[in-house]
Amino acid sequence: MSLRTDFIVIGSGIAGLRASIELAQNGAEVAVLTKSRASDSNTEWAQGGVAVVLSDDDTAELHEDDTLVAGAGLCDEKAVEVLVNEGTRYIKQLIEWGTEFDQEGGKLVFTREAAHSRRRILHAHGDSTGKEIVRALIARARQEPAINLSAFANTESLIVENGRCIGVRFLDPILKAPREIYANAVVMCAGGAGQLYQHSTNPPGATGDGMAMAFFAGAELADMEFVQFHPTALNIAEAPRFLLSEAMRGEGAILRNAHGKRFMTDYDERLELAPRDIVSRSIVAEMRKTGTRTVFLDITEKSEGFLKERFPKIYETCKYYGLNISSDLLPVSPASHYTMGGVRTDLWGRTSIEGLYAAGEVTCTGVHGANRLASNSLLEGLVFGARSGAAALKDSKSFDPGDLSGKAVEARGDETSPTRDEAVFKRVKRVMWERVGITRDEESLRHALSEFEHITSANLSRRARNFVTLANLVTRAALWRKESRGGHFRSDYPDRDKAWRMHSVQREGKAISKSKSVGGF
Repeated sequence: MSLRTDFIVIGSGIAGLRASIELAQNGAEVAVLTKSRASDSNTEWAQGGVAVVLSDDDTAELHEDDTLVAGAGLCDEKAVEVLVNEGTRYIKQLIEWGTEFDQEGGKLVFTREAAHSRRRILHAHGDSTGKEIVRALIARARQEPAINLSAFANTESLIVENGRCIGVRFLDPILKAPREIYANAVVMCAGGAGQLYQHSTNPPGATGDGMAMAFFAGAELADMEFVQFHPTALNIAEAPRFLLSEAMRGEGAILRNAHGKRFMTDYDERLELAPRDIVSRSIVAEMRKTGTRTVFLDITEKSEGFLKERFPKIYETCKYYGLNISSDLLPVSPASHYTMGGVRTDLWGRTSIEGLYAAGEVTCTGVHGANRLASNSLLEGLVFGARSGAAALKDSKSFDPGDLSGKAVEARGDETSPTRDEAVFKRVKRVMWERVGITRDEESLRHALSEFEHITSANLSRRARNFVTLANLVTRAALWRKESRGGHFRSDYPDRDKAWRMHSVQREGKAISKSKSVGGF
């Protein structure tokens, strides 16, 4: 038996929760589906903070300029304007809803991160900003009786009828069987695809299923070649790549090579505060130069008391692995962190499919361009989550739901054993890391495509086919872009080329097309 609601939101990170609240506080019934527990998302893992113009020496124009510079000429300026101007209002609203950002003497504390010209990063509980924001948003969502949040309800596919998205097929956590739920519109906030790579700072659930579902339903995806690698993930054998926040370098941490030499002086005048893509490539170059697989983050000039208070989660995690961040050099190397590309949207979260909206890391709004400015992701999820909810509500007023029924658009494939799925995931991750990683070239990219073609020739489950499809999309876009820009670096085309100041757009069954802007379908 199928279910019915006013709106469906997929995902319970900052974008999904904010979209849900926007819908519910305007009288709509909202079903929120998340494939894990309610608080488990990339948002919860966000350490460093959220960028916002609230300090006395900052302006929206400065924040916009920093974002545009980091985006390497591919940011949509209108989207950035929306982000920096509306961001202040929505952060103030978060504070009104009980979000406890760190303060001193009754005033908010701001820190600085790479490529920011001002100290504009708010943080909570030192290095648990995302967790605090999720806590506050879930508490606010629970005040809305019209929000029905279903944990462990994994969305499998979108339901499309006559070109309009009218619902989803999901795995009912109680019945342990697929069910359909219909609605006036669907808001996709399913997060990014950092787990495409062998080494990632993302939680296990960041497999890009939302992007794949939208792609198979006919939505356009943009800028899939742009993947951000975080420079400083803890690099210890047999341990997960735990993120050592950008804020550590903002507080004075420096990078040293295997011989103890500070090496960023050889690569960029901004040193450790250069944009993430530059720092990541510099680390890779230094590891090759010294013949090692790691470099070291050094913040030992700060006192242990300061570090325990400012970075409590990082302090305790490193301590668990036998490291004292106040006295030891911390082994680090880059890991995949954020996908700038995703489902193509306009400034209100509308996708190329009527009735399907999207917000957060699953999207490409044009805000981040070729390289996301540190700590802009939480702000984007907040601002565009609210806007997508508002647009879905407004647009659906003229929609007559009638007797909703349609066909779920499945990723083609059959169910196979979990063991086989994991083997596919492991192989794809390795190929992506080795062939489509921080440094790329035509030979490696073509080799990767050949590997993916071989993998897809086998009988794959829906889950595995989603994963390989996304890997293919990233690789094809990387092969298409014959230049280096932001998070995309081609060793065979190492320079930025103004002729490539355009966006890649991909749609199922069609060749890659180019667009001067992200929105404006």
